Amino acid sequence: MPGRLRVRRPSPTTVSFTVSDAPQRDSSPAKILFGLQILLRAILFFCVIFVGIARLRGSFFQENGRYVRWTEVWSSPLGLSVCRVVDAYNPWAVAATCALVIYGVFWRGYTEESLLVMRGFGIQTATSSSTYLSTASTRFIPTTQIQDIVIHEAFKGFEVRFYLAVIVEGQADVVVVFPQLLPKREILEEVWRGSRRCLYDVKS
Repeated sequence: MPGRLRVRRPSPTTVSFTVSDAPQRDSSPAKILFGLQILLRAILFFCVIFVGIARLRGSFFQENGRYVRWTEVWSSPLGLSVCRVVDAYNPWAVAATCALVIYGVFWRGYTEESLLVMRGFGIQTATSSSTYLSTASTRFIPTTQIQDIVIHEAFKGFEVRFYLAVIVEGQADVVVVFPQLLPKREILEEVWRGSRRCLYDVKS
């Protein structure tokens, strides 16, 4: 997907370009749908936690605790149903299913890539991870190692794609900016002009 560009200028010497393919949430139905997704993720997360506790109840959660009366929980209709289902399947199958559900709960569902330009210091590229459990992968290139910022073109299958690249001194390969999203040329040209203007103080 080409993605959308968001530009932030915290100071005259710093600019941030972020490209994301996340769905827009400007309208009220989109915001309501996003809220329902968050609620569903929370419900699934607590269901997985409850299933895990039910599986371990024979070792750790059988007697009443300080805040939770486990004997009443397991004797309730919901507790009896969950225990019956958990005990009916192989423990490894239950663990694998819970792991898949947890991955789905924390799955990001979109990609976000950014380029941070700081005059006199350098640039930093970042690509978000596929889940909310891990941080984004980043790379910092100091100004002294930046030879140029250019727009290249390459073939992807039978299609010509443009990409923004940083030529780094002493490296044979260029550093591709926004490598996963590969936004359209208009976005790349705006980022190219803005980054060079900030990095080199270009007036025109």
